[in-house]
Amino acid sequence: MYVLGISCYYHDSAACLLKDGRIIAAAEEERFTRKKHDNSFPKKAALYCLKEAEIAIDKIDYIAFYEKPLLKFDRLLSQYLESFPKGFWSFYKALPSWLHEKLRVPSMMKKHLKYKGEILFVEHHMAHAASAFLVSPFDEASIFTIDGVGEWATASIGVGKGSDITIAKEIVFPNSLGLLYSTVTAHLGFKVNNDEYKVMGLAAYGKPSYYDSLKKLIRIANDGSFQLDMSYFDFHYKMTMPSKKFIKEFGPIRKRESNIEQRHKDLAKSLQKITEEIIFKILNDLYKKTKIRKLCMAGGVALNSVANGKISRSTSFKNIFIQPAASDAGTAMGTAFYAYNTILKNKRKQILEHVYFGPGYTREEIKSFLDFKKINYSELSDSDILKKSAELIYQDNVIGWFQGRMEWGPRALGNRSILANPLNPKMQDILNAKVKHREMFRPFAPVVTWEDAKDYFDVDREVPYMLYVYPVKKEKRQLIPSVTHVDGSGRLQTIKRKQNQKYYDLIKEFERLSKVPILINTSFNIRGEPIVCTPEEAYRCMMGTGIDYLVIDNFLIARKENPKHMWNSESIAKD
Repeated sequence: MYVLGISCYYHDSAACLLKDGRIIAAAEEERFTRKKHDNSFPKKAALYCLKEAEIAIDKIDYIAFYEKPLLKFDRLLSQYLESFPKGFWSFYKALPSWLHEKLRVPSMMKKHLKYKGEILFVEHHMAHAASAFLVSPFDEASIFTIDGVGEWATASIGVGKGSDITIAKEIVFPNSLGLLYSTVTAHLGFKVNNDEYKVMGLAAYGKPSYYDSLKKLIRIANDGSFQLDMSYFDFHYKMTMPSKKFIKEFGPIRKRESNIEQRHKDLAKSLQKITEEIIFKILNDLYKKTKIRKLCMAGGVALNSVANGKISRSTSFKNIFIQPAASDAGTAMGTAFYAYNTILKNKRKQILEHVYFGPGYTREEIKSFLDFKKINYSELSDSDILKKSAELIYQDNVIGWFQGRMEWGPRALGNRSILANPLNPKMQDILNAKVKHREMFRPFAPVVTWEDAKDYFDVDREVPYMLYVYPVKKEKRQLIPSVTHVDGSGRLQTIKRKQNQKYYDLIKEFERLSKVPILINTSFNIRGEPIVCTPEEAYRCMMGTGIDYLVIDNFLIARKENPKHMWNSESIAKD
């Protein structure tokens, strides 16, 4: 049986294909269209999934969609009617997309994919819950989902048992921790639904001096449930988020690309503090209700890795599984599994052990591409490519690392990564300024072999998906300065050899030279662009940045040995 999961029309559109309850392929639409957080119908992602499975659309038994559009439209009507006439203009601008696409999901499936079969609609937060629980290693678990908004729900708690999920309680729009976080993101001059993680990183530089002021905006109960004072917000009836009252309380909105002042850092810190307070209260109340110490989490707010790293210390949950693609992309996976396991009552077969579900390229395809474009390269043996790459990194070169199938989710985890030397105290500035072209306050993540992780970090679990921030041990901070954030922390990835053999072996080769089993790992892209998907995109990225070498499979390419090419639209690499 084939089930295709689809999420789209808000942000992070994606597709995920299951065959008999196991993942064949999963990818975000942005990786193909090159439009960051693309919200359009994921036609290219869906066609990639079909191509990976080597099937036509008529072999799909069910398509599962990640929300119930009529229920969401009901919320839209309600919020604009309640704010009429203030919300009329926003409603007028939103209506065409609903009439032409969002309320016509079966027609869109037929138009884009030629699909005429049955479509199963799953509520948004149920899709989030399923995306975490049904691929977790747990037969029974507490479940917590939290994001901006689905149809009505903005957060939910429940329990998963076997293939069944029960949602016990929801917080509904307009009360939303995700939208509070996005409002502050907008006020700080960053892009909503894109830059919330920047606010989280900025928080480390601040003090929670605005905490009491933020408490005016949100009433928090002992169980973590909350209610926003909507006089501080405009998002319920306008395309903007902070209201005039919010601006009066917290000062003028920062202009994008302008200087970041201490007050901005302090507001970010205050927001992070109140976010953690709410999350931990909800989780402690959830444990009181379920008495189940295993926890599954999903939703955009579940990507707050600073809060995630504190869950086991601040709550009763010790075994935690967070969906690696916790935002809306992950609901494509969740709705597919909910359809297969829960609606269709098939036994669970998949435990998520890696996230390499995207496009990959054979050695022959890569070589043909390099030759066709007349790119200078060296082809090395398996052992030599590892030794040479480790040597180059140890010599403070920046490496674009392109291997195997692309990662699922927002993090580069060793197949589409930029790798560098964490021992060099200047490497963070080099990467931010000359490679990533991004804000200088942004930290970089360490990847460390699992057997060595506790020697360098105060870590209490394997973290293969880079979803947790943990303290760097004080005695190691000067040793690895370029992966130690200003507050002494690191958003780390741990790796075992069975998870990604070539990536692991490269780290071990670097350890042989440096005595340190850690590399800087950041996503293979530049600011504002999706992670690279194809060899051509990887080469373009190297040639347009300060990346010194590109390693694609076993091919080594030096930027200085290749002049910038004039590219045409033709590409012989598979799309």
